[in-house]
Amino acid sequence: MTTLPRPEYPRPQFMRHEWLNLNGTWEFEYDDSNLGMKEAWYVSNRLFSQQIVVPFPFQSELSGINDPTFHDVVWYRRSFELPADWQQRVVLHFGAVDYRASVWLNGEYVTSHEGGNTPFKAEINALPGRNYLVVRVEDLSTDLEQPRGKQFWKEQSESIFYTRTTGIWQTVWLEPVASAYIERVNITPNIDDHAVKLEYRVTHPVMGQELAVEITYAGRIMVRETVWVQAVPYLAACVITLPELHLWSPEHPNLYDVTFRLKNGDHILDEVTSYFGMRKVSTHGGKFMLNNEPYTQKLVLDQGYFPESLLAAPSDDALRNDVELAKSMGFNGVRKHQKVEDPRYLYWADQLGLLVWGEMANCHTFGDTAVKRITAEWQEAVERDYNHPSIVVWVPLNESWGVPHLTTDKRQPDHSMALVYLTRSLDQSRLVVSNDGWEHTHSDLCTIHDYTDNKDIAKRYKTSSRAAASKPANRVIYLPGYAYHGEPLILSEFGGIAFKQSKWDGWGYSSAEDAGEFTRRYREVMELVFSLPVIDGYCYTQFCDVEQEINGLLTYDRKPKIDLAIIRAINEDEKLVVG
Repeated sequence: MTTLPRPEYPRPQFMRHEWLNLNGTWEFEYDDSNLGMKEAWYVSNRLFSQQIVVPFPFQSELSGINDPTFHDVVWYRRSFELPADWQQRVVLHFGAVDYRASVWLNGEYVTSHEGGNTPFKAEINALPGRNYLVVRVEDLSTDLEQPRGKQFWKEQSESIFYTRTTGIWQTVWLEPVASAYIERVNITPNIDDHAVKLEYRVTHPVMGQELAVEITYAGRIMVRETVWVQAVPYLAACVITLPELHLWSPEHPNLYDVTFRLKNGDHILDEVTSYFGMRKVSTHGGKFMLNNEPYTQKLVLDQGYFPESLLAAPSDDALRNDVELAKSMGFNGVRKHQKVEDPRYLYWADQLGLLVWGEMANCHTFGDTAVKRITAEWQEAVERDYNHPSIVVWVPLNESWGVPHLTTDKRQPDHSMALVYLTRSLDQSRLVVSNDGWEHTHSDLCTIHDYTDNKDIAKRYKTSSRAAASKPANRVIYLPGYAYHGEPLILSEFGGIAFKQSKWDGWGYSSAEDAGEFTRRYREVMELVFSLPVIDGYCYTQFCDVEQEINGLLTYDRKPKIDLAIIRAINEDEKLVVG
């Protein structure tokens, strides 16, 4: 019997009890001549010639295909039967499909979605007996106005770019819902007032319905409260005061559980479980603050790639293992680089205690199409991950990717600023970095990428004004017309010491010949960073090797290059205190 891949519930922040996982073996077909629409491949009786294991992209080993060549249009097909007791509405969910997806059920068009990192859903009219689901995916390999992050536009990966991910790469599932159901709940903690704000939307509401909220901590009921549901489907809100305040942090990842029940009298129409963490993110006096106290962010750069499955995680255990490995090395956070990470990773970061910088996968050229695409998809990413306490910083742009002419094209800094203000309009509870690395506009943190040698770093960061005026990659830290105003200064990329310890050959920003030299070089650069009086936090490059980039603390398959206790000791030695 074949084990179902990724069997766990895929959306841990918004869970329903009944659901049907559609992962596993699907029929599959390349459509290199783009004939599928003309020939109606979406009809339910058409057979495809290949098979693929969902949710793994065809470029990956776990898909069963393992083909890195260009195939810009692909089709998926599978059948399913609904459980006999599902007598209500049914919602079809896709965790993520890269890049543009169209969906048919039993030959009838259902929905489309553009954006390779974010979820989408649709109510479907599934029938008793066998139903046929068909998905067409278009992922243009060389389209640089498509938000693609580290996915390379050549068939073979090179430099800092990796193998592409095309098609379904997160779980597909079904769940039954009532005639009215809870569509969304935003949870915003307010530790200063010992309160939590709930913003909720109900689909197909009717007059007289109620939303019952039950909040527990460590199994003890803290709050039971009921609010009226408006007869129109807009985002309503209520504020609930908590009788006990248990703060969330990496050291103490305290979480409250919450159950939402949509009721019509005594009848429960819908029930959703979630959780939240009471934590506050702010800045004060040039310091990053967590829960109103100065907090040194010790981050590691994490690309979120896996050798057997690329952007898709091979298992939930693999995601948990990545969180545990980061913590075991003495880091209290990660900067997820050019990837909107799987919600299950964020779940484990919430549960185990790890800060996360949430970063968008960027385009690589600028134009009207790129602006529309990244703006739309970024909004969906922020909305999807709003409730995760682990996320403390949003990063819509990195190293001017997609905005390569910020100093000469007035539209591009305006676009950067628009993303900052858009993000703030969606979420006032987190910090926003305008363009991680350099060429900042208005930014809540001054973040700098610096791979120069230790002597240059020692000189450059003696004062914050000198650091903000530096050009470590021959790029200004702030664009003309913008300036440093005392924001916390984060060295958000540095290090990158290459040490080959696996079958993968490659490169790094510097290199070590053996474990002793690797340990010495890592200790030297970290002790230097800790000695810099103006650095408020850091992000070391990087968590693990990725394909030809072998500058990780771990190999690509997550094997330690040196004893993790040594890395932890370097990160946590009492004399190594930032500032």
